[in-house]
Amino acid sequence: MGKEFNKVLYDLDSFVYGKSLYPVKLKNGLEIGGGLILPELNFTLPNMLFNESTFPKVIEQYRSIIDEACKRAVELSVPGFVAEVELLPDATYRPEWGIEITKVVREVMYEYEQKHQLKSGLRLTPVDIREDLNSEHMWHGEFWDKIMRIFEEGAKAGADFLSIESIGGKDVHDEAIMYCNIKQSIFGLGVLGCMDMKRLWGSITEIAEKTGTVSAGDTACGFANTAMVLADRGYIPKVFAAVIRVLAVVRSLVAYEEGAVGPHKDCGYEGVYIKAITGTPISMEGKTSACAHLSPVGNIAAAVADLWSNESVQNLKLLGGMAPTVYMEQLAYDCRLMNTATKKGHSAVLLLRDLLTDSDSYYDPQAYVLRPDVVLKLSAEILKGKDHFERTKLAGLAAIRVLREAYENKEVLISEREVPWLDMLQNEIESIPADVNVFTQEMIEGNTSAKFEPKKYDL
Repeated sequence: MGKEFNKVLYDLDSFVYGKSLYPVKLKNGLEIGGGLILPELNFTLPNMLFNESTFPKVIEQYRSIIDEACKRAVELSVPGFVAEVELLPDATYRPEWGIEITKVVREVMYEYEQKHQLKSGLRLTPVDIREDLNSEHMWHGEFWDKIMRIFEEGAKAGADFLSIESIGGKDVHDEAIMYCNIKQSIFGLGVLGCMDMKRLWGSITEIAEKTGTVSAGDTACGFANTAMVLADRGYIPKVFAAVIRVLAVVRSLVAYEEGAVGPHKDCGYEGVYIKAITGTPISMEGKTSACAHLSPVGNIAAAVADLWSNESVQNLKLLGGMAPTVYMEQLAYDCRLMNTATKKGHSAVLLLRDLLTDSDSYYDPQAYVLRPDVVLKLSAEILKGKDHFERTKLAGLAAIRVLREAYENKEVLISEREVPWLDMLQNEIESIPADVNVFTQEMIEGNTSAKFEPKKYDL
């Protein structure tokens, strides 16, 4: 590990929304985590062709989206905001397209900054195209080079924050979720995922330092959010998805060990743990992400957020206006309410935080593991591990223990048919070898995923 994190940095009284120990401040004065919670608007194209001939229309879509969103932000006196451009695969496979989109969006934001003093920052998030079956290796080759080019030239084109939803380990983790195989999940997140994050975020941080931008952070969306959505649909146990959420903490923490400083990306709900351990600001999404996916964490997700996001919304016409503009308004009002509580004093902040927390945490174990008090408790347990592998195992065991105690104390709703899963998961984790090399060899020999090729990880 590069930078080491060995202790929880907050107590429950100081662990609140809008304020982090290490705020991130841009050159234009926009500050994340400095006392206010701000909107982070995430948007994408409507269903349309994306190719050489339609690219001018694609650019016009992005220009129109951000222009209308900025206009509404000015009308609502938003003190500042972040826009996230999650590039579609087409714009990552063709880096010049992604770079041009970045440039156009940021130019509009600059215009509103100059004319209306609307402070803003742009988060650039390319797709991790290394998942492509034609990708020759995780850390070199054509697909790696395209991603690195987008980060570097996108930064020069105006991006402020560099992020990605990386997929290292997802090649085995998808199957782990399908069969509720906790050993395979720990291999995907705690071994392969951490190996990949170290290489990836070391490189992203180098680019950020070279370009004067911010190495912001990753998200375990492809791991824990996949489990969350499947649990919501009844395909896998909710307790399994809740444990996966906590396992993901160790993997996402690696970005900060390698120099990332936040804000952590919105669709990584494990961000609450990252904030507790690193003191960096985080972006979160909840009820306003229903345009992209349903979840059991609509309110609690905001409890300690520093940016409040909507996930990704298509540029579609609604009765109130274009969807990204509508979502800018929703985010603005949520943030205004929370910032008003901040102005009323710390007791008002704590009251609102706890109302957001208590309104969700009983109804689903996935919400329960996001409770600020639970996050601080579990974070301390995770940090007892001496390396990523041990920390991931400890994360799983601690999450199971907390959920079992909460169920027995009637603090969380867990269906009777899911209760036995807590013992089964615990037994499986406890049977994992202590030696990561022995475990890795065991998992490689027993691999049944057609997508996993050990040589791509130098194994």
